[in-house]
Amino acid sequence: MDIGSAVGREAGITEEQLRALAEFRTSDAFDDTERAVLAYAEAMSKTPVDVDEETFAALRERFSDAQIVELTAEIAWENWRARFNHALDIQAQGFSDGAFCALAERPKGAAS
Repeated sequence: MDIGSAVGREAGITEEQLRALAEFRTSDAFDDTERAVLAYAEAMSKTPVDVDEETFAALRERFSDAQIVELTAEIAWENWRARFNHALDIQAQGFSDGAFCALAERPKGAAS
């Protein structure tokens, strides 16, 4: 999330949103479109992937088929990158030094 937090800031994601990411469903820091995208990203990130029809319906209300395909590719790429980094225990590289950096929770007993 180090590079992701830094790139996100450049794209307009606020510190408030980074801090509220774990509570995106209920936080006032996100609008309904952002919540729909985050719910989709969360469902795509599960193992096994589990995207229900309600999640797809929320996307279809806001995006075209082409946009959903692009969003899906972007989420898949970020999942690939995150799993690659976790497998090799690649740590933050300082892109978010001095700023908040949202980190995924690791299971208890996992290497940090």
